[in-house]
Amino acid sequence: MATPIPGPPGVPLLGNVFDINTKDTWGSLRTLADKYGPIFKVKALGHQIVFIGSAALLEEICDERRFRKCVTGPVVEIRALVHDSLFTAYHHEDSWDVAHRIMAPMVSPSSTEGLMAQMNEQIAKLTAKWTATENQRIDVTNDLQRLDLQTGIACYFNQSVDYMDGPAPPVIAAMNNATLEAMKRPSRPKILTRLLHQRKFNKDINTLRTFAAEIIANRKSELTPKADMLNALMNTSDPVSGSTLGEERVIDEIITIFIGSATAPCLVSFAIYYLLQNTEEITRARDEIESILGPEDEITPTNISQFKYCEAILREAFRLSAVAPGFNIEPIPSDEPGNVTLADGKYEVPRNQAMIAVLHAVNRDPDVFDDPESFKPARMFGEAYDKLPSGVKKGFGNGKRQCFGRYPAWQWSLLTLIGILRRVDLISADKEYKLKQNGAFCLAPLEFFALASPRAI
Repeated sequence: MATPIPGPPGVPLLGNVFDINTKDTWGSLRTLADKYGPIFKVKALGHQIVFIGSAALLEEICDERRFRKCVTGPVVEIRALVHDSLFTAYHHEDSWDVAHRIMAPMVSPSSTEGLMAQMNEQIAKLTAKWTATENQRIDVTNDLQRLDLQTGIACYFNQSVDYMDGPAPPVIAAMNNATLEAMKRPSRPKILTRLLHQRKFNKDINTLRTFAAEIIANRKSELTPKADMLNALMNTSDPVSGSTLGEERVIDEIITIFIGSATAPCLVSFAIYYLLQNTEEITRARDEIESILGPEDEITPTNISQFKYCEAILREAFRLSAVAPGFNIEPIPSDEPGNVTLADGKYEVPRNQAMIAVLHAVNRDPDVFDDPESFKPARMFGEAYDKLPSGVKKGFGNGKRQCFGRYPAWQWSLLTLIGILRRVDLISADKEYKLKQNGAFCLAPLEFFALASPRAI
């Protein structure tokens, strides 16, 4: 007989609504994973969700012969913003295949390498800002979000903006607000959503779609458009069906690009946060950087693979932070009778059961990591990383529907981290700072400030 899946007791009708803090959804799930172990269930407003918190179980449900991405919960809610886009399309919608075939060549490893010079140019604007004066107080996460948005516009749409100074562009707040609201809506009574939150959600959606429409309008006014992602979205036909993306679909995918890339600035911000707590790792990273680059050298496609310890720092920050904190999985639909078994029959779930990976728990699995709360980049270096199970390497999701922009996101993150370590001296602005997060699609250190000064190289 299967072992019952544990979970908090809940209350009649509402289930476990009060066990989830909508202001910090993922924090609540981390707490439940710590209490109930590698698998647990939550019921909210009549729906049951199973959560996965171990590397072995996650590896099992990432078997695409048995399981697939589940479009449910917050992902369904964000369809109000981006409709049937790359990360929100249902399996029966052919829109995913069409958009993927059109867009995939623009984010391949070779195409991503071709963006390196543009990325370096934008990153230099951040380091110039951070080194303009001694002991300059900087909002780390906000500045990195500005840089990410500015870099995306330059690399994918060949348009020039300057977001590094002055008020933050409204699109950043709108994207943060919309994705956070999408996280909250599934566990909130619909009447409260309509009465108290719908107007703000609609306003943020309008801000984002207007922003994307302006990018398209700018391209239409250009005399010699570039052969870039925007050109592919607007003009390329799907090689299989022959169809193209209408303007509303192009808007959907532009916004999708920015929502997806938002994990990268969060990751670099977390890397800085952990490095400032473990300054000996800054020394190790700089030793590696200076062994590869002279004062006038730049990172190129030829030498980027040599920064193995810097990459290990990113991997360890990725593990601890779980910036993209989870993803949805379900059994592949089948007419076979009975439930789906997990862990060699130890657990059973219904054939239509939505399951969510809680990566904060998976990435701290004590069966995989010694001292899992500590920041130790060495465990993500060389053979040590290669030997880790695949279940703890799912930060970008899994399989066919894993993060579409993982190559450019990782390249940007590595280039940005190296650029900062190379040219900027950072110390914590607040020695008493305690990590603050919210419950959005991607997690970031909030209200995280540092003091920045120029560093001689």
